[in-house]
Amino acid sequence: MDKDSASNTSITLHEAVEALAREVVTASETGQMIPVPFSARPGFDLNTAYEVEAILKWLREASGHRTVGRKVGYANKAMWRMLKLETLVWGHMYDDTVRYADNKSASLTIANARSLKIEPEIVFGLKTSLAADVDGRAALESTDWLALGFEIIDCPFSGWQFQPSDFVASYGLHVALVVGARIAVHPESIPQLLDDLPRFKVRMLKSGQFVEEGLGKNSLRSPALCLAELASAVAKRSPNEPLAAGEIISTGTLTAGHTLEKGDVWTAEVTGLAVPALTLTLE
Repeated sequence: MDKDSASNTSITLHEAVEALAREVVTASETGQMIPVPFSARPGFDLNTAYEVEAILKWLREASGHRTVGRKVGYANKAMWRMLKLETLVWGHMYDDTVRYADNKSASLTIANARSLKIEPEIVFGLKTSLAADVDGRAALESTDWLALGFEIIDCPFSGWQFQPSDFVASYGLHVALVVGARIAVHPESIPQLLDDLPRFKVRMLKSGQFVEEGLGKNSLRSPALCLAELASAVAKRSPNEPLAAGEIISTGTLTAGHTLEKGDVWTAEVTGLAVPALTLTLE
């Protein structure tokens, strides 16, 4: 292949990836479904998905928004074996999708929703960058604070049927993250956190009625280990964009995702970890 042909092929591939990104943007802005998952289209794989994710990030920044952190998906090694993943996956979050609760509660209005779900997660705020090949302790040493959060997701694919590559290429299904009261992580508190994070329990209640209980270990055996794994995964795939100081990291759901509809009031209560309860109302 001559240089001109190679250049033309490169341009064509870039245009194809950008077209996929714009398809995601249109679906997000209108509430439309994407009729054929990207993973069902010829030549689409996880590498292509991250190229789409990079263009989505570029488009959002070009529209005046800034990235504020990342969310993870598939924080479960059993799922890795089933889906032939080597590690978890991730997508960026933005200044208009991350919100902070006021006095342990928050309300949201979400436009163009299709079929929302709510997930309780542990959220970290980083005070330093985080490199590859760290353990849970080192991950916590890079952390400024932690909080209970609600990740709100929506799926543009019919029946919530998607593959990891579809997840990455569609904002990680991310619609919003609600961050509860932030608890400072001090050096002297890290040994206790290393014990508590795998063991704590979270109870999900809808309108005061119990729905499900989850455990800290559901996030890759511990949210701290999940954070460490994300740092390594990002460093391997995007060495020029490691986890950085100031980033907000949401470390994967602790329970199943539950349907979220207008008027719902959801509360997450935690035992075994010193974080307050969090309540969300969808208006």
